[in-house]
Amino acid sequence: MIRLAFAAAGNRVLPVSIGHQVLLLFLFAIPVACVSWTVTHEELFRELNEWFTSRSRASRNILSRKFLYLFTCEYCFSHYVTIGMLFMTRFTLVFDDWRGYVIAGFSIVWIANLYMSLFGRLRLAITSERQDIAVVEKMVKKNEDL
Repeated sequence: MIRLAFAAAGNRVLPVSIGHQVLLLFLFAIPVACVSWTVTHEELFRELNEWFTSRSRASRNILSRKFLYLFTCEYCFSHYVTIGMLFMTRFTLVFDDWRGYVIAGFSIVWIANLYMSLFGRLRLAITSERQDIAVVEKMVKKNEDL
């Protein structure tokens, strides 16, 4: 099935196959995952994240609690990053109308969250491996001192 999509370089209209759409889906999910993970987990935004967390817990209004929580949860935040991505790229899946945006939006969120889960597991494995290495190095040093 061939459909029309906007080219990234301008307003030209190009035919895009479903295979190309799927490739773009997996590519567009990368920056969504990167931004979502960075804002919600990395040291760069730690103070802001702590502030949002404390404000969301202290707020008496349920709407403000939920709104502030959105900035601390990578899954929740990825929806907003995806909306920004769709606005910038005008990317749709399968359909060229609002249905294509809805399908593309939820698809990008899903793939981005797969990427973030894999990245989280990778970081956990690396941290665990570093701790194992540190224990082995201590044991070797202790044996050398004897």
